[in-house]
Amino acid sequence: MVYAVVRAGGRQEKVEVGTIVVLDRQKAKIGDKIELPAVLFVDGDTVTTDADKLAKVTVTAEVLGEERGPKIVIQKFKNKTGYKKRQGHRQDLTRVKVTGIK
Repeated sequence: MVYAVVRAGGRQEKVEVGTIVVLDRQKAKIGDKIELPAVLFVDGDTVTTDADKLAKVTVTAEVLGEERGPKIVIQKFKNKTGYKKRQGHRQDLTRVKVTGIK
């Protein structure tokens, strides 16, 4: 079993070949190939965490599309002052499919 843990947008994701992952917005168009930096690499029984060896590991992925996350509502309220504030946010996301781990 070959898999890797990659760093993607402040988080780490465990990926294998064929895995579809939703990441923070990447500067790539649909169909482009991107490389994700590996933090950990597992090939059968060997586990690699050494930075020099991980520099040789490449995790490639293909951009499938762009989407938006769920709506998050931020509400602020202060009692007895009449202060109310409401704000919404939707995160921009990119869906990618891992095509190779070498």
